[in-house]
Amino acid sequence: MGPGRALFETAIGACGIVWSDRGIAAVQLPEASEKATRARLEACSPESREMPAPEVVTAAISEIIALLEGEHRDLASITLDLDGVPTFDRRVYEVTRTILPGRTKTYGEVARELGDPGAARAVGQALGRNPFALVVPCHRVLAAGQRLGGFSASGGAQTKRRILAIEGGLPRTNETLPLFDRDA
Repeated sequence: MGPGRALFETAIGACGIVWSDRGIAAVQLPEASEKATRARLEACSPESREMPAPEVVTAAISEIIALLEGEHRDLASITLDLDGVPTFDRRVYEVTRTILPGRTKTYGEVARELGDPGAARAVGQALGRNPFALVVPCHRVLAAGQRLGGFSASGGAQTKRRILAIEGGLPRTNETLPLFDRDA
């Protein structure tokens, strides 16, 4: 099948995807421009080349597009290429993939599910390294008190808020971040 990469349009802009023979190797949320998204994809997978997506990848792309259009999709059936992903991160991603659209958990709740209630910070670090944006829905994991917390994608917490709003899972907090980043 691969290694290959492609860009695709979504309701929030041009996303990217990288695949291998083992599954999806990365999903990239939109950067400031399509050129920047393409460059980020190339940097994360220099051995891949841009090409038309095979059928299994096209199906994954369709699911991601539907999710970002507000359809209830959990993306759990998408096979990931976890080669090179540390064991702890894999465990975090496994728990995170069980969080359905419209729902959220805190870093502490994920840590407790892993059997290590003191690992909230390590959970956050693992999610900050998440190469599978949306498929491993790190945007559904919040800081204590249901605060948005950080988000490593372009646009930061505003992007996280925007995706949660699309999914209907926006937390009720006193934070005053704008729903959409006008510069994004």
